[in-house]
Amino acid sequence: MLVYHRSPYDERVSSDGQRQWVDQKSPNGIIPTLRNLFQEERGGTWISWREDAEAASSPDERLSIDKDGQRFHLRRLPLTPEQISSFYHVTSKESFWPILHSFPGLFSVDNSDWATFEAVNRSFARAACEEAAPGATIWVHDYNLWLTPGYIRAQRPDVRIAFFHHTPFPSNDVFSILPWRDAILDSLLSCDLVGFHIPRYANNFARNAMNLRGVQGGDPIPVDGRFRRVGCALAEPTAVPWLDHEGRRVHLLASPVGTSPQALRDIAAGEEVRAMAAQIAAQHSGRKLILSASRVDYTKGNEEMLLAYERLLEQRPDWHGRVELFLACVAAASGMRIYEDIQRSVEEIVGRINGRFGRIDWTPIRLSTRRVPYEELLAWFSEADVCWITPLRDGLNLVAKEYIAVRQGRGGALVLSEFTGVSVELEQALLTNPYSHSSMDAAILAALEMPEAEQRERMAAMGATVETFTVQHWAEEQLGALRAL
Repeated sequence: MLVYHRSPYDERVSSDGQRQWVDQKSPNGIIPTLRNLFQEERGGTWISWREDAEAASSPDERLSIDKDGQRFHLRRLPLTPEQISSFYHVTSKESFWPILHSFPGLFSVDNSDWATFEAVNRSFARAACEEAAPGATIWVHDYNLWLTPGYIRAQRPDVRIAFFHHTPFPSNDVFSILPWRDAILDSLLSCDLVGFHIPRYANNFARNAMNLRGVQGGDPIPVDGRFRRVGCALAEPTAVPWLDHEGRRVHLLASPVGTSPQALRDIAAGEEVRAMAAQIAAQHSGRKLILSASRVDYTKGNEEMLLAYERLLEQRPDWHGRVELFLACVAAASGMRIYEDIQRSVEEIVGRINGRFGRIDWTPIRLSTRRVPYEELLAWFSEADVCWITPLRDGLNLVAKEYIAVRQGRGGALVLSEFTGVSVELEQALLTNPYSHSSMDAAILAALEMPEAEQRERMAAMGATVETFTVQHWAEEQLGALRAL
């Protein structure tokens, strides 16, 4: 059984009133991956929410899905727009998000409604308990459902519970800022398995549990060989394998989500994407093309990246007219003032740089705040000489892996923040510290000047990692560990 706030398909209603289930565009999202599990585990259940203005009087919606070889039950919990706003957009984004990403100065408790967060999590737990067969396995996903495992365990001691944390897990001193820290930890400690992208996040969770809840931990063991042990900000040489809490052994597993490399290349090889790629190549002929793709968020480091690009143009006039940056920075839709301020700042910096350095035949930066269609983004990947991914903090970052997958057999340089989870996997990327001007300046210049032979060597080595540790490998590793308990 899967418990995740989003539905497995997007719902559309046709002109004649018929309900249609539509697949998400990206093949690398977590949802298609989780759906694929039902090709083997037929007859399972997926629990999500649905928006319903009359949620107080509406029953849960139960549906049977039979699509693309996947057959499972879908149970959707009705939530009012006010509940969704409080639970997801306010409490999760204003209180949890800055703590998870180690921005304690942006933490806000003023608008948080803990009672609503508890109520929504209780609803998910209730539905899971009602659907679960004796001894069933329940896999809960992400911090929005932090409390769900605890509520399930209280009602159903017979089931096995796994949880996967898709964001960073912060250090003890930062996580302790949350007024609800004990309730969150106690719920996660009711699981049989808790998964994280990288050993650092698993160790942070273990230290929080040991320091705040007094649990006992297993002796640290060397991290898996796929992870960097030294040399970057998020590296860890060892990891705590398990915690003992109230007679239960809670296993910890570091296992980063991967991509679907061949699926990406198949899409990139399609006629539509190749036509877009040819147009991009023609527009940027004779110039180095830098691509950066993210969204408007204080964690993403877009302003710091743009200022580094401005310094490059100030210090190296020989690059004028020879380099262009395409920044796909999707505007936030939540209406939160901090995101609106960041978007305004990004637009102002882009305007200043283009005004200072642009010529009639050269625009240094092209900014898109619309949601770029996935096929178009793959076209940009296929033509970009440099992919510049430098968040101030990021749980993993699949964009870096997608770029590598599309560029196999060719060159290209990846400039990567050492504060992204993926940095401990991709040793051949040009790691940089986005808080350091000199580090950022050196990294982007090295990427632009890297010889073709070195580009190909680095890209091939990173490609081997991306090809081995796919999204399917991640799902099998997580579920395999749970089945082995």
